[in-house]
Amino acid sequence: MRASSSTSSFTASQPDEPPHDKTDPLHSEGDAPSHAPSSSNIPPATLVLVATPIGNLGDFSPRGAEALATAELVLCEDTRTTARLLTDRGINARTEALHEHNERQRVPALVARLQAGARIALVSDAGMPLLSDPGYRLVRAAIEAGITVTAVPGPNAALTALVLSGLPPYPFLFVGFPPPRSAARREAFARLHAAERAGLGATLIWHEAPHRLAETLHDMAAVFGPDRPAAVARELTKRFEEIRRGTVSELADFYTQTAPRGEITLLLGPAPEESASADDLDTTLTTLLATHSVKDAAALAAAAAGLPKRVVYARALELASQKKD
Repeated sequence: MRASSSTSSFTASQPDEPPHDKTDPLHSEGDAPSHAPSSSNIPPATLVLVATPIGNLGDFSPRGAEALATAELVLCEDTRTTARLLTDRGINARTEALHEHNERQRVPALVARLQAGARIALVSDAGMPLLSDPGYRLVRAAIEAGITVTAVPGPNAALTALVLSGLPPYPFLFVGFPPPRSAARREAFARLHAAERAGLGATLIWHEAPHRLAETLHDMAAVFGPDRPAAVARELTKRFEEIRRGTVSELADFYTQTAPRGEITLLLGPAPEESASADDLDTTLTTLLATHSVKDAAALAAAAAGLPKRVVYARALELASQKKD
């Protein structure tokens, strides 16, 4: 994961590793430890998705390093970022760029290469490939071509932020990056809020660029309400890791006054369980009318509230008329 305007950075410090605990249920006395096949045993004609550190190089797994070292080609979101990781582990691997601007064009040749027997690894700048990063088109094409696709799991910013947030860990919904412009962002938030009114109850997770965080939080407060519990996770696994928790409005005010830096994950707690009221309907309609036609806003609000479309449409017309006056 990385914000569109920033480049991930790594720190080389490694946490102390605790001694082996014989009481560990995964290594009970008398049983041989269970090991997954090593990456060197991954057969040819395989696409391997390899998770990379989200900040701390010490989080890169031995299997991940082995997978990159034994691949004929390592596909990278940014070869310069991956080069630092390879250098740290003494890996001499051929790298090529695969990003949002060239993935569609590169897929056919890469699939042909896999079909010819190549073992190819895919990494993003940080975290698990495909999650807000390139690679989905290649994976789909490889699956459709009957090519083996496997993964070396590891660090993930969304899940790390979730377990540190203090918000309910499940169910959760990872949404990726919000739209960069306020109008489109509010529309996206309104659709999620409508889904909540229709029964969705989950912690919502986004990544966000630091220069947009404050305005995104203000838009979130306008759509979801100012008092929803939320959290902002910043610079996870790095020296200046920070988890700030509070209501949406509290976080919006804080980051309006304090410009954030680094990689950011934004979380919103589940909607409270409460029945919809007339005020709730008006709030939903007012939010939707800012970005939708009266007809579309009424349809979305009716579905969310479980009310007759004609009733909601009539109220939407009233609110639209009042806005014009």
